Amino acid sequence: MIQEAMNTLYVQTEGAILRLDHDNVVVTWKGDQNRSSSPETGQERSLRIPLYHLQGIVVLGRVSLTSPLLARCAADGRSVAVLNSRGRFLYRIEGRQSGNVLLRVAQHRLFREPAKAVPIVQAILAGKMHNSRQVLLRAARDVSEETVRSELQQTAGEISRDLRRLPQVCDLDALRGMEGINAKRYFGQFSNLLRGDGTWRFTGRNRRPPRDPVNAVLSFLYSLLGNDCTSAVEVAGLDPQIGYLHALRPGRPALALDLMEELRPILADRTAITLINRRQLRQQDFDAVPGGAVLLNEGGRKTVLDAYQRRKQDACRHPLFKRPITFGMLPYLQARLLARAIRSDAVYVPFFYR
Repeated sequence: MIQEAMNTLYVQTEGAILRLDHDNVVVTWKGDQNRSSSPETGQERSLRIPLYHLQGIVVLGRVSLTSPLLARCAADGRSVAVLNSRGRFLYRIEGRQSGNVLLRVAQHRLFREPAKAVPIVQAILAGKMHNSRQVLLRAARDVSEETVRSELQQTAGEISRDLRRLPQVCDLDALRGMEGINAKRYFGQFSNLLRGDGTWRFTGRNRRPPRDPVNAVLSFLYSLLGNDCTSAVEVAGLDPQIGYLHALRPGRPALALDLMEELRPILADRTAITLINRRQLRQQDFDAVPGGAVLLNEGGRKTVLDAYQRRKQDACRHPLFKRPITFGMLPYLQARLLARAIRSDAVYVPFFYR
């Protein structure tokens, strides 16, 4: 599957090759994207996209990129991200460091003074808890079973109580503990958000690898959102490795993960819930692999990618802006607001979904 959306080119067709031809990306592959022929027996096909249309390229699975194309993207500051067939991030191609060096100095200084980072972490968690609560309340309005509605409303109330208590919690470890408790509450109700004939079972969040179809969809969507957030913090001139809520680990984009938290419920979780409840995903969109893992196959990934891109194009209202914006712009807007907070120019304002 090859798709261009939100100025990003997504390629997951097995065996596809991306190369540079003057100022264009040329994608060649064998077979029909609609599977009327196999990649081994189908005729070679190609697609040409002007580079100036693209801010980034994301490839999934066994897809190749030529060295001249990678060099051109690095020189232009165009991001190239590579994910495996499970949607797990592998690596990114970057050019020379860009952005304001003084901003990065401020970011590192704030990390060494954790007490000063508390307001940013509080705001991030406020956004995540509020948006998680909104997902539960929306489901409670739509559900017909009184018992399920009561459970959803009760959990939303518990999250609300912690949300009101959040400004009084001024220790980073305590804030991380509060985040973990409320994530457990939220995912404890996730099965009640799913409608169907009982085939979509969810008993809790698991990953690396996911062991059921619901977790496979969530993990894939979180990988896509994580890539968008990493791009956003880099565009804002920030170091994606230095975060405040998530602990530092080699190769872990802690700041991008921080930024992700408030966006997960509305961009990733809502997309997964909609796909399942509208029966746009079916059991044949998943493959079981040795070791107990369950993964989206190529058809399933295409369905999820299409839905994710449509969600990013939906309009929403931000508390700081007077005009509608798209969900796809949220990571970039929030990253710039985060940069302002790190410079101490303004407080960080999370996105509250209404």
